[in-house]
Amino acid sequence: MNIARKLIVLFASASLGVGAAAPAFAQNTDASGSTGTAGAAASTAKPTKAQRKQASKEARAKRNAELKKLEDAGYKPSRNDPNYPQDLQDAQKKAGIGQGASQ
Repeated sequence: MNIARKLIVLFASASLGVGAAAPAFAQNTDASGSTGTAGAAASTAKPTKAQRKQASKEARAKRNAELKKLEDAGYKPSRNDPNYPQDLQDAQKKAGIGQGASQ
């Protein structure tokens, strides 16, 4: 019985060790599509808090501007409308805004 427990612990620790080592063998790809450690080191640089905050502000301003254009084109997001997708698509065409990933 004691040997069975030792074997279970041995196999469990071995599987954890293999699982922890697997990410080390993964390929890193930089923006150009090549693999290697030099490109991976440059692509892992994290933006600072100020940069993330600025990017968030810019994204929010872009979303709000797009929503304003859609509302000016006749789209009413607060309305419970059974024709929701068609109304939004019509407003997008009228405002000249692309439909993005929804196509």
